[in-house]
Amino acid sequence: MRRSAVSAALADHLMAARRRSFVGRRAELALFETLLAGPDGAVVYVHGPGGVGKSTLLRQVAWLGQEAGRRVVWLDGRDAGSGLAALLPAAQHGLVLLVDTAEVLGPPDRWLTEEQLAALPGDAIAVVAGREPPPLSWRVDPGWREMVRTVALTNLAPDEGRELLTLLGVPATEHAGALAFTRGHPLALAIVADVCAQHDGKLPVPATPQVVTALLAGLLDGVPDAAHRGALEASAQVRVTTEPLLAALLDVPDARDLFDWLRGLSIMEFGPRGLYPHDLARDALAAELRWRHPERYAQIHRRAGAYYQAQFAGAEPAAQQTVISDFAYLHRDNPVLGPFVSVLAPTSAAVGDLTVGPGRPSDHPTVRALVERYEGPESGAIAAYWLDRQPDGLTVVRTGAGEVAGCYFLVALESAGAADRAADPAVHSALSYVDSRAPLRAGESALLLRFWLSAGEYQDLSPVCTLISLHLVRHYLTTPDLALSLHSYADPEFWAAACAYIDLTRVPAADFTVGGRSYGVYAHDWRTVPPLAWLSLLAARETAAQPLDIAPSAAPTPPRVMDFDEFSRAVRAALHDLGRPDRLGGSELARSRLVSGESVVARGQAVQALLKEAAAQLADSPRDRRGYRALHHTYLQPAGSQQRAAELLDLPMSTFRRHLAAGLERITELLWERELAGG
Repeated sequence: MRRSAVSAALADHLMAARRRSFVGRRAELALFETLLAGPDGAVVYVHGPGGVGKSTLLRQVAWLGQEAGRRVVWLDGRDAGSGLAALLPAAQHGLVLLVDTAEVLGPPDRWLTEEQLAALPGDAIAVVAGREPPPLSWRVDPGWREMVRTVALTNLAPDEGRELLTLLGVPATEHAGALAFTRGHPLALAIVADVCAQHDGKLPVPATPQVVTALLAGLLDGVPDAAHRGALEASAQVRVTTEPLLAALLDVPDARDLFDWLRGLSIMEFGPRGLYPHDLARDALAAELRWRHPERYAQIHRRAGAYYQAQFAGAEPAAQQTVISDFAYLHRDNPVLGPFVSVLAPTSAAVGDLTVGPGRPSDHPTVRALVERYEGPESGAIAAYWLDRQPDGLTVVRTGAGEVAGCYFLVALESAGAADRAADPAVHSALSYVDSRAPLRAGESALLLRFWLSAGEYQDLSPVCTLISLHLVRHYLTTPDLALSLHSYADPEFWAAACAYIDLTRVPAADFTVGGRSYGVYAHDWRTVPPLAWLSLLAARETAAQPLDIAPSAAPTPPRVMDFDEFSRAVRAALHDLGRPDRLGGSELARSRLVSGESVVARGQAVQALLKEAAAQLADSPRDRRGYRALHHTYLQPAGSQQRAAELLDLPMSTFRRHLAAGLERITELLWERELAGG
């Protein structure tokens, strides 16, 4: 038999098994049978909590549609993403369109519009299933209210629950206890069946209101062995589980069998990127492991973080954004970052059809209007200035309909000049801070997050805010030679805890005022805590009891950022200690990018060699030779005093000092050129 025929037979067998195990929902099925038999089209919106049986009902509707001779098209929101409109079928009479997991796509009035419905045949039946009730616009608009039939799914009635338990092989003696546990929740009933099957038909958990936690405890007690238990626990910690990720989480070379076992569990769901436990099961598994075995919980999270870091390094930009979201999701139980990343859950409807991409010239009026709405006309004028001056700095968050849902603007400070300082107080303050506290070297860049907002919530917590934050992280981690990033906030105190957690330092010297409104600034120096060290810091803080007690893991000898005057003083001080490598190891010059070495002695020896090498360059240059001789008798082979050195060179004291000053200036210039070039 050909493979396609085998697949079709298996699919038919699977569908038949699902039909046999379907119970209840008589009123809902009667509605669909009536609609399928009639000549008119309709929209049916099915909603209810996770695990209540929405997908199961849609499968039954699909079978009814096929039996009625209609063409059935099934779309899953998790697979369609923001491109659902492109997947809608062409007009064909007798169509039954089923859209499952619609909450992932956001409010349906954004993606299922009147225009799209008008493109469907007049007898088409569209069934949308999601967790949230229908949008307000559908409930108040007379046209939509007449067209849309709303079906709210709840738990099964006791007799229906007993029927399902019987079909799943649960002995009648266990029905009362199982129904008391689950209160008829279909997914919980399926978990009961798994538990009973692994305990000789007995439910080993006493009656308790904590349904899912207790049922999962029974399930964990009945897994084949510790490896399978570990796989189940690991899958609950990450956003989605793939076979390679599972192998990394468990630190095993091959996780194929464990992955296949997970795939067969009733508590697991499927998405385009992998497996994930149902929300109820995930929460219970994660909470149980966190209190029962905190070290194992932390170990899984560390391994996940390391896996994501490795994946990020070699990924394309679009894939990098997904990896960052996976990494951020590890922090969902953190009291500081949890509110931000909860919207990243595979079943979350919060992000919906929002997308992020470069701004367009046509966005500029909208962006200026948004800035003016929240920050006043002066800020709106400054936004217009930067949109014209550095248009590539704009990034926009869009709805599925293409509307601007939010935006952010990054000013490239290394390209800003005197006119830009005069035009924008924020840039003036930022550049003053950079010049005085963290000067840029040649080739380095600095970015100021000048404007950022959600169209509806401004700078408050929102899905748009989360998307902006994640895209900024990817931008920072992938921008070559990025030295510094500065972030402006209208309410810096509100963001203090989150900024401290992600290692953004409050820099009041960069604060600014526009139109009578004050803004606070936070900064991160990527030279001191580079991207990989920053990711490691967040991974360590993620499971720490006191996250802020975990200090950044900077490079063993972080470079000292100096301006030219500071560098000149460092060179002179090092020349004074040229014969003392132990003292040179602790010098300011030893902390520059010119010097490497783990130990103080090694860095001191490196400084010593560096100075002698630069002095040798002077000796080889006819125009610098007089300066070299003065340096030689003062620092390389000290004569004991400048007077004695002048005598050895047969020079008047004034001439000697002039030669020495020229030598110091020249050796400093040579070293400064190397410092600017990166060592």
